[in-house]
Amino acid sequence: MADHVDLPDADGALAPTRRMVRREWRMALELASTAVRTRDLQRWPQGDGHPVIVLPGFLAGPESTVFLRSHLRRLGYRAHDWRQGRNLGVRPGLTDTLEEVLLEIHDRYGRTVSLVGWSAGGIYAREMARALPEYTRSVITLGSPFRGNPSASRAWRMYTLMNRGDHHQALFTEEARMTRASPLAVPTTCIYSRADGIVAWECCTSVPAPHTENIEVRATHLGYGHEYETLRIIADRLAQPEGAWEPYAGPAAAPPDDAAAPVDPVAPVPPVASSDLGTGVDPDEPHEHGRRARGKAG
Repeated sequence: MADHVDLPDADGALAPTRRMVRREWRMALELASTAVRTRDLQRWPQGDGHPVIVLPGFLAGPESTVFLRSHLRRLGYRAHDWRQGRNLGVRPGLTDTLEEVLLEIHDRYGRTVSLVGWSAGGIYAREMARALPEYTRSVITLGSPFRGNPSASRAWRMYTLMNRGDHHQALFTEEARMTRASPLAVPTTCIYSRADGIVAWECCTSVPAPHTENIEVRATHLGYGHEYETLRIIADRLAQPEGAWEPYAGPAAAPPDDAAAPVDPVAPVPPVASSDLGTGVDPDEPHEHGRRARGKAG
């Protein structure tokens, strides 16, 4: 549901308890529950074909977002992986590389791009949109700790072991933290869960701003990308007409039984037709003719 309560204290947030970490096993149930309900997608808001980049969380790779990307394609979007393999943290040059990916995909379709980032991937998505707002349609973060205490995460120790040096230190100055927490100029949806067993949910919420919203779900951290309620919210947010953003109003009522074909809850959903699907073209492979030098956009 949309969250209208007072802003939680992200600076004083603590990492989830061990008990909450142990409950992350429920992600398997979340996946199974959603997998047998995929035909429900035909009743969800359909996409308008605009491109979407999906960014994985820390230590995760393209395989972790396959389920999410396949569902987005079935809804009618051109869903792309972030093309950087496994997410091992911020490396020198990663920021420029991700901005190039955004520009290339924008050029390929001639349309602004939505960004969906899971955990740390959402932090990257926000900074891509901050740098290139004119090329970004919207941002959706899934349990992304972009505000408050950076150590309020069960992944913090591993992250600091794998990411050291001056470049890493610069990311966590007070100025850098304040910049990351500041709202974006594009429509932004921050999805969080109090059941998150990896990062403190408080750190995944934004300060109030126009075209920015916090929405609470009941997903585990490892289940955001395939938990049913979360997927339905993502579908709703992506389907908004460009330039006509409205806060999330909750799930729309399903159409009457006589308005839809009979639904088999376990039958597979055929992918929608598109110029990049069913033709042997991998939409995550860059098209050379779409590439251009930074600074020449416009």
